[in-house]
Amino acid sequence: MPKTKLEDFIYTIIMVIVMVYAMVFYNIINMEGPSNHAFLMALKELPIMGLIAFILEFFLIGKIAHKITFKIMNPKDKPIFITITISCIIVAFMCPIMSLIGSLLFNYNEAENIIINWLNLAIKNFPMALFWQLFYAGPLVRLIFKHIFKSN
Repeated sequence: MPKTKLEDFIYTIIMVIVMVYAMVFYNIINMEGPSNHAFLMALKELPIMGLIAFILEFFLIGKIAHKITFKIMNPKDKPIFITITISCIIVAFMCPIMSLIGSLLFNYNEAENIIINWLNLAIKNFPMALFWQLFYAGPLVRLIFKHIFKSN
């Protein structure tokens, strides 16, 4: 896991790319149905949604998640439980926020329904985001990170 600001910066970039791409792809196939074109569409949305997610996670949500985690857990607890707790808290904050941003950016023609669209999107996204984070993105990014920073 990251030990320096540079490592945290790189870890966050990798995690954001993996999480945001998967969630944007998931939303596209939910709205338009599965297609090969969805892979490219998700790639096109990645820069803007990725930048937003990076700024939120690196400067705000990550710090909040660590504070909450260490209020309910002891730093001497098993590292995997601390990691899982931080991941769950980050998803709990990021999913509704990113769903709201997605609703604002991509449902502009339905302004009168923005709240219901946001709630609908957040409810659909949360289980997928949590599942993806805990079982795929988290382990994959930790593996990649360990290969980049072999001393960790």
